[in-house]
Amino acid sequence: MLVVLSPAKKLDWTPKGAPRALSRPAFQDDAVVLAQEARKIGADGLKRLMKISDKLAALNLERFESFAPQPDPNATRPAIHAFAGDTYTGLNAASLDADALAWAEGHLRILSGLYGLLRPFDAMQPYRLEMGSRLHTAQGKSLYDYWGTRISEALNATAAQTGSQVLVNCASQEYFGAVAPAALRLRIVTPVFKEQAEGEEPKIISFYAKKARGAMARFIVENRLTDPAALLDFDTGGYRYAPDLSQADQPVFLRAVQIHPSDMENSVGA
Repeated sequence: MLVVLSPAKKLDWTPKGAPRALSRPAFQDDAVVLAQEARKIGADGLKRLMKISDKLAALNLERFESFAPQPDPNATRPAIHAFAGDTYTGLNAASLDADALAWAEGHLRILSGLYGLLRPFDAMQPYRLEMGSRLHTAQGKSLYDYWGTRISEALNATAAQTGSQVLVNCASQEYFGAVAPAALRLRIVTPVFKEQAEGEEPKIISFYAKKARGAMARFIVENRLTDPAALLDFDTGGYRYAPDLSQADQPVFLRAVQIHPSDMENSVGA
């Protein structure tokens, strides 16, 4: 079984875990090409491309200008520890033991607009480039055009190496959109996480769903899952499998919560 996650906009560059040798990202050369394309459009272009502030645009232009084909090890972090945010709070990779992290190396992948696909201990340089960005390249007008079927092909290769037949999609719609289903030779299972407030219909609340997807990835890694039926035992954070709401390969997990009005701004579209 493989599991994929989205990256996060927020980065955490503090060292974590025992020092270890990092791997070179499989698509490092492509990341260099995309960093060069991002540099060309300048801070104003990055601001428009990702709808970010002047300050963030300047920061990310600096990152792209510093992006190196062979980076200094001190300028990189292992991908699994480099991202912050709700999904990575749920994953809590820093508390995984060495055996779990070793299993994750073969079975957990992070989708990336810049790097395509990252293994947990790939040496990642700081960046921000959402998969939905319409960055023009020789391959087309978006990063989906750029990556084409190559992410799916890389997942197929990993599945063959690990004997996996199932891909558990714990990524957002934006990022999983870069996985070409026609090129993927794996069964796809997409867990859905909903909140049930008293007297209300179950709803997807974005930041809760992100955290739950990270927790599901952790559940898979900690238990070295190979059978998708075992996903139904997931109960982290008070979620329970809801068979009446579920569909084939789309198990729904429900929990009772008190939903605040501000949470509704983040509902659906997770």
